[in-house]
Amino acid sequence: MSDWASCTIILKRDLSGYGPLDVLMHDSAIEDMSCNGQDLPVFIFHRIYGSLPTSIVFAENELNQFVLKLAQKANKQVSLSNPMVDATLPDGARIQLTYSEVVSTKGSSFTIRKFREEPMTPLDLIGLKTYDSELLAFLWLAIENHKSMIIAGGTASGKTSTMNAVSLFIPQNAKIVSLEDTREIQLPHKNWLPTQTRELIASGVKGDDIDLFSLLKACMRQRPEFIIVGEVRGREAQTLFQAMNTGHATLSTIHAGSVQEAVNRLTHDPINVSPVMFTALDLIVIQSLYSFGNTRIRRCVSINEIEVDKNGEIQSTPLYEWEMESDKFLKKTEKSRVLADIAAHRGWSDEEVKTQLQKRQEFFTWALEVRPPDIQDLANAIHNMSD
Repeated sequence: MSDWASCTIILKRDLSGYGPLDVLMHDSAIEDMSCNGQDLPVFIFHRIYGSLPTSIVFAENELNQFVLKLAQKANKQVSLSNPMVDATLPDGARIQLTYSEVVSTKGSSFTIRKFREEPMTPLDLIGLKTYDSELLAFLWLAIENHKSMIIAGGTASGKTSTMNAVSLFIPQNAKIVSLEDTREIQLPHKNWLPTQTRELIASGVKGDDIDLFSLLKACMRQRPEFIIVGEVRGREAQTLFQAMNTGHATLSTIHAGSVQEAVNRLTHDPINVSPVMFTALDLIVIQSLYSFGNTRIRRCVSINEIEVDKNGEIQSTPLYEWEMESDKFLKKTEKSRVLADIAAHRGWSDEEVKTQLQKRQEFFTWALEVRPPDIQDLANAIHNMSD
């Protein structure tokens, strides 16, 4: 390679790329990277080898300049008066920045969470053993028939990736509106309106902040059949449950480690959803992240049906649970209110419900054996199966 070509590559890396992080940003095996302050190594989390320090170290001025550069790439402003920023980079990676020593005594810091160029699909969930074909066949039938679901789990448990994957089960022509703080959801559906919050920081700029609550209120006027909310954590949850109770199918995520934790978060401050509103919520899926040495695995811990009894108490019934010892998913009950509702609505017998579930399981078996389809081809095949 000529000296001129080498110089061109270096200039491109430093000016339009990510400088010393450029190679790491292009490594698909790296999930996230972070720097906790000046003169400290940048850490990465590798899909195979876990958490590792790198040889990259920023001096104080270098780190400040790099944080400013990341903010500019995300079209955000970071300064001493606004030292914390959450944003999305042009390639879809999520960043969290702190500037100078206003927030952290170790100086500026950053965390970059990378996302796959191709969104997660149901076939990926099976390949990673996060779910099996029986669980996904059930979720397919439920979502296709407009059942509402919340996916709960801890940080980095893969909630949003799973929600994106199972959103492929939404009928192709259904009107979908998604609401997020930072864009993560990627769907092949043509009748999909992605919306995003806006936070005004710069002084002198006219207008108001647009939060999830504002987006959800506007969304209700757009006659969506499906509403997807990246994460509920505030007053928007009340409007989301009102949407469920007026016939809209919803998919969302929440930070919680169990069904009870999810219900507690939703029914107490600052969210305060009334228990009677839970009659419209059909399923809570629990997903978790487990570490075994340097290996991390994500598993669906359980799929649970939600009901409200005559005393107004919220009850959950586990349909499937993950057994850690065998790394298998166990069916906990043969009776399902969700499947019974679908059967009644579609005029199906119990045998027809079993046939429909079996057809979807067989589809996954076939799809995993052929050349991996792109997301549009997979969505078309799912749509054709549902007809």
